[in-house]
Amino acid sequence: MDTQPISIKKSAVNYGVILGAILALMTTLMYVLNPDLFTKWYIGIINFIIIIALGIVSVAKAKGLLRGIMNFKQGFTVYFITVALGLLISTLVGILIFNVIDPDMAAFLQEKTLAMTAEMLQKFGTPQAAIDEQMSKMAEQNNFAIGAQLKSYIFSLAFMSVIGLLVALIFKTKNPNPLN
Repeated sequence: MDTQPISIKKSAVNYGVILGAILALMTTLMYVLNPDLFTKWYIGIINFIIIIALGIVSVAKAKGLLRGIMNFKQGFTVYFITVALGLLISTLVGILIFNVIDPDMAAFLQEKTLAMTAEMLQKFGTPQAAIDEQMSKMAEQNNFAIGAQLKSYIFSLAFMSVIGLLVALIFKTKNPNPLN
C-alpha cells in the first residue's frame, strides 16, 4: 500500500522536471532570440496556461496510477510537487541568466518596462506627477535581483496552490470500498 504514494510522488517529480524544462527553455529562447518578449503580457499568460495544464496532466496521471481513486490530499500533493519543482527550476534559470550570465540584460529589461509603463499611464490620461511618482518607485525596484525572483517564486507558488486546491477538488473521488 505504501508503494502507491511513492509512485505518484515520483510521477509528480517527473512532471515537475518536465514543466521546469519547458519554462527554462522558454526563458532561454526568449533571452537568446528576442529579449523584448520578456516585457510582453501574453508571455505571462502562456506560462500560466502551461503551468496549470501540466499540473492538471500530472494529477490526471496520478489518478490513473491510483486506479481512478484519489483523495483530495493526494491530488493536491501531486499538483503542488509538480508546480513547485517546475517553478523552482524556472526561477533558478532566471537567476542564473539575469544575475550571473548577463546582468546588463536585467537593466535593459527594467528600462524597457519603465518606458512601457510610462507610455501606458499616459494613454490612460494619468497626471504627469503621478506618472513621475510611479516611475520613481519602479526605478528603485530590481525585479531581476535574486531576492526579488525568490519572492516572485513564493507568490507564484501561493497563487498556483489556490488553483491546485481547485484541481484536487475536481479530481478527488470517493473510495467505493472504504475498508480497503
